[in-house]
Amino acid sequence: MNFGSDNQAGAAPRILEAITEAYQGHATAYGGDDYKVRAEAALKDMFECDLTAFFVTTGTAANTLALSTLAMPWEGIYAHAHAHILSSESTGPALMTGGASLLPIPEDSLRLTPAQFERHLATETSKGVHDVRPSALSLSQTNELGQVYPLEDVTRLCEMARARGLRVHMDGARFTNALAALRCSPADMSWRAGVDVLCLGATKCGAVAAEAVVFFDAALARDFAYRVKRSGHLVSKGRLFGAQFLAWLQDDYWLTLASHANQMAVDLRARLRMPGPVRLAFDTQGNESFAIMPKALVSSLHAAGATLFEWSPAGLPAEIRVGPDESLMRLVTSFATQSQEIENLIAHIERFGQAGNAH
Repeated sequence: MNFGSDNQAGAAPRILEAITEAYQGHATAYGGDDYKVRAEAALKDMFECDLTAFFVTTGTAANTLALSTLAMPWEGIYAHAHAHILSSESTGPALMTGGASLLPIPEDSLRLTPAQFERHLATETSKGVHDVRPSALSLSQTNELGQVYPLEDVTRLCEMARARGLRVHMDGARFTNALAALRCSPADMSWRAGVDVLCLGATKCGAVAAEAVVFFDAALARDFAYRVKRSGHLVSKGRLFGAQFLAWLQDDYWLTLASHANQMAVDLRARLRMPGPVRLAFDTQGNESFAIMPKALVSSLHAAGATLFEWSPAGLPAEIRVGPDESLMRLVTSFATQSQEIENLIAHIERFGQAGNAH
């Protein structure tokens, strides 16, 4: 019963096969290999446009290096208060940008709406050189609270950013889960909507360590190779990336993997909605689910070998109430989640409720 994270899942079979095959012989080092060239071409097909792509091993590297092209040290980057770059990447953004500030938009909400962004912009004043100069907006798709931004919201947020002279970064660690949920094209959810640079993650969706920084504006990518090298993220045997992305993109394998993860989450949420000691905290659309559980149940699940993590309710809408004897828990499904894991989890919850332990 592993619902801890899609990072904890192993690798999809085709990905492992591709890595094994790629490392049978020799290949040009430091990103000069044919796998990288073909993977970039495959990304151009996926996004239906010309683009420039770079590959790194982690989402933090992808996000922070991408942001370094959008913000000077004296500038700032708007993001939703729960964004991964704010909550889970330590001081990486400041390090890679040379000191740029992250500017959270702290309204109590599950995701940033155009109305909230408009209100925030309307209240901002500038003291010139005494203040941080905003230069970019960062959006997470899917975001940290399992919310998928509708296409119209992505487009509107990008329009509002551009009207202020801001560039747009998209953290796409779970981009494929959002695509599978919306059933739209990668192009529509990125450059056509106004995104300048996308960090496309494959790691959470069946790969081992494969993240692509995709520039839709070639000017932003001009010195990016130097940024990758300077930060220590230039991998010598870089065919690791191209081989994985080629296998991941072929025949929309990524969509098969992401759709399975999403469907498992749909099935899980359907079971958690049934009467019992657990209630869903709020609706989600991707492969993450959030449930409020008695603390005693959480302890019982952990003792039974289940993996799921507690999530802080701080900053969530006021109507989401977590009692003193309760915990807000995040449950994540992946390409590897099996229906039996859900059945085992629900059976344990039902036994707990029947024993009269529910509050």
